[in-house]
Amino acid sequence: MEFSQAEAALLREIQSDCNQSLAELSEKVGMAQSTLWRKLQDFEEMGLIRGRVAMLDPALAGSKLCVLASVSLKRHSEEAIASLERLVATHPEILECHAVSGVADYQMKIRVADVEAYEQFMTHNLLRNAHVQSVQSSFVLKELKDTTALPI
Repeated sequence: MEFSQAEAALLREIQSDCNQSLAELSEKVGMAQSTLWRKLQDFEEMGLIRGRVAMLDPALAGSKLCVLASVSLKRHSEEAIASLERLVATHPEILECHAVSGVADYQMKIRVADVEAYEQFMTHNLLRNAHVQSVQSSFVLKELKDTTALPI
């Protein structure tokens, strides 16, 4: 999708802080408030803006440990894939799940309080799924970059 310079500036601004007033945004991107409001409405209607959220500090929210889990399935049947999708959808600890190429079938980003909480989550949820063959876990030691902003 192609964006004008003003549209790109608007999208960058709302990705960094979506709580800015129309007046603040208008001044920063050089667009009239009425035009800016219409652009935001258009972006929402087309699905470009999927939502507006607050970014919480994981440690302060009780989810200090970040785990990257590589999950392999025993088989790739429709039933197995649907079962994993249900597991992912019903566990808020799984922040992201991607079907990937390579050795594993899925890569998950999981947040829990600590190693003990992860061990409980893995053994009582991931490994109890009849279709999961293995889980390789990597514990994040330090986050060098954590953003949701897309390059625009």
